[in-house]
Amino acid sequence: MLGAIGVVYGDIGTSPIYAFREALAASSSDGSMVERADVLGVLSLIVWALTIIVTIKYIGFVLRADNRGEGGMLSLMALARSSFKNRSSIILLIGILGAGLFYGDAVITPAISVLSAVEGMEVVTPTFQPYVVPLTLIILIALFSVQRFGTASVASVFGPITLLWFLAIGVSGLFHIVEDPHILLALNPLEGAIFLFDSPGVAFVTIGAVFLAVTGAEALYADLGHFGRRPIVLAWFSVVFPCLLLNYFGQGAFVLGHSQAIGNPFFEMNRGWMLMPMVGLATAATVIASQAVITGTYSLTRQAVQLNVLPRLDIRHTSETQSGQIYLPRVNWTLAVVVVALVVGFGASSRLAAAYGISVTGNMLITTILLFFVMKRIWNWPLISAVALTALFATVDLGFLFSNILKVHDGGWASLLIAGCVVLLMTTWVRGTRQLFEKTRKNEMPLSLLVESLSRKPPPRVPGTAVFLTSNPGFAPTALMHSLKHYKVLHEQNVILTVVTAPQPKVPDSERVNIEKIDDLFMRVTMNFGFMEQPNIPKALAICRKKGWKFDIMTTSFFLSRRALKPSPTSGMPRWQDRLFIRLARTAADATEYYQIPTGRVVEIGTQVAV
Repeated sequence: MLGAIGVVYGDIGTSPIYAFREALAASSSDGSMVERADVLGVLSLIVWALTIIVTIKYIGFVLRADNRGEGGMLSLMALARSSFKNRSSIILLIGILGAGLFYGDAVITPAISVLSAVEGMEVVTPTFQPYVVPLTLIILIALFSVQRFGTASVASVFGPITLLWFLAIGVSGLFHIVEDPHILLALNPLEGAIFLFDSPGVAFVTIGAVFLAVTGAEALYADLGHFGRRPIVLAWFSVVFPCLLLNYFGQGAFVLGHSQAIGNPFFEMNRGWMLMPMVGLATAATVIASQAVITGTYSLTRQAVQLNVLPRLDIRHTSETQSGQIYLPRVNWTLAVVVVALVVGFGASSRLAAAYGISVTGNMLITTILLFFVMKRIWNWPLISAVALTALFATVDLGFLFSNILKVHDGGWASLLIAGCVVLLMTTWVRGTRQLFEKTRKNEMPLSLLVESLSRKPPPRVPGTAVFLTSNPGFAPTALMHSLKHYKVLHEQNVILTVVTAPQPKVPDSERVNIEKIDDLFMRVTMNFGFMEQPNIPKALAICRKKGWKFDIMTTSFFLSRRALKPSPTSGMPRWQDRLFIRLARTAADATEYYQIPTGRVVEIGTQVAV
């Protein structure tokens, strides 16, 4: 539970620094003063947004939609898609959209979190204002620089620091609630309803800022596989939810007791000896929240690679005992560049808040849609029940989404642009790989015909084992055909090896390998890996020994096809997308390293393909 507090709730736990401030500013006509009814109305909306979205939707239902213990957008997509016989392409596209929106959220979270915490120094002394952005950049660059060392050493302190953070903001809020207990009237949902109906125009804008209080809720599901449902639920009800409510109510009581003036209530209500420790603790909490998002991005990217919606990337394991502790250099530094650009470009957390929210609301809406398919097709709920619950969640999600759309011009375009770029890359890779598969299959010979031909006129055989990797086990691999064409020999044992990504996160060793003997010359081997696992062919081959296939790795050669792609005038994609796919293919990580094959045992045979 302590680990869940540190990793899962880091993002939503830092929302009080800016969420209430932005919601009050949106509800005020002049941006500096608010009425008592506005404070109560905004607080009521925050309370019930946390209750409906986090407590009911995510804690009550989404966390139950685990894919063999794993969570996250692509995990939910794989679960929903597995219920369709033909693996619905529409569900795949919905999952890709959700993944793209997650990336849009992932780059803004570190920027707005750390920037809002450092801005607390302005409350200490206004002369610090010119140093806010530079110090934020130093913290962020340092954070991205240490990623290559792994998170194991720092993860052990995440939980205690974040727990201290929640207790501090809870006590801070409680102190001001005691001064004005009337603020608890905001628990009444009628206060929020009155606020919405009295000034619909202002309320519509305010809802977009209120949503900042629930950003980070999607992390509950994304990190399900790391902690399990029970610790996440216990942490929410025993620590996180009560402390968040205490702090939000405390900020409201503080504003009411200071002539309803809007400044930076989170830090201003801690003036005195508590201010500097709170600024330091807030900075530590925001760094932890950023770390959780960065780690989540690595995990999502690995899932995307395994599900073949992104090209192979260099994935480095930073722990000998924890398979989930990974580092992706290309993803890390791409994130770093974009986050730094956002901090420099926007310059203040208030301006970044306008860019925040759109991608998160879209992500939550897509979660609701995929959850409907799980409820109906996996859980076998009656249609009326699935539709009713989906309608409730979708109404809330759409309300927040429409209110956040107003932010597009003020900065929301940034997260949508990032999400759009990711979706473009993923759809291009999916379309391109399918097209490449169709083109290469036309030029391939069915494996059964080749086996029949070689059995009638067998070529000379040399000692050892040859393993030919292919994505289509029904056809003779290109490397095999070229090997026969140029060398005119076969090995004593010839294995057609296919690596398959299963729709579940992990595959037990008992289901890892399937062996099928074709004849005396050939055998077909299929290796199954979950989409959360890093493929390791040599390790999986060791399982084959238990199933009767005896081999020596030192007399085994692995034959891989290396395709050189070039644009084709008859491509099924636009020419620009064709070139983008070729560029993506060229940047893919080396198959030898990706499958962890000993480099000294690999033979690569190149072919040229027009796509």
